[in-house]
Amino acid sequence: MRKFMLFTMIITLLLAVNAGADEFTLKSSDLEGQLTLSQVFSGFGCSGQNISPSLKWLNAPRNTKSFAVTVYDPDAPTGSGWWHWVIFNIPAGINELKANAGQIEKKLAPAGSIQSITDFGKPGFGGACPPQGDKAHRYIFTVYALSTEKLDLDEKTPPAMVGYFLNNFTIARASLISYYKR
Repeated sequence: MRKFMLFTMIITLLLAVNAGADEFTLKSSDLEGQLTLSQVFSGFGCSGQNISPSLKWLNAPRNTKSFAVTVYDPDAPTGSGWWHWVIFNIPAGINELKANAGQIEKKLAPAGSIQSITDFGKPGFGGACPPQGDKAHRYIFTVYALSTEKLDLDEKTPPAMVGYFLNNFTIARASLISYYKR
């Protein structure tokens, strides 16, 4: 009986310790439940500011060698969703992207990172712009902890191809979802 009680106490203690373990997490001081005009595209009938939000990730796995960030709208009426941002080869020592890092000419993205083309047909951040009157779309911001220092891809690589490589090298991922309707 004593062994059983000791065993139960040890298991309870281990569960309590693991329950408090920090998990890979993505946060943003710019994002809430709904996107604002800051994150809305400027074009295609939308008149937003097209500013990528600040993103910060915590508690990456120890064996992370680089990061990638994507923004994806699975509700776009294309049959395959819509890629709004794809940035990869973010060095392992970096744990955040500044607001507007998605504007390549601003040079706010981490050195060595690559922003490849989106479904807008060019690299960098392209904000939300769902069809007028459509349901609210989900915008999924995801950070990937990768087991490789670099993806051997460039700024002309299509988002689906980047996604293929991300899936091959992902150790962990964390996401935030915001909505937008116009």
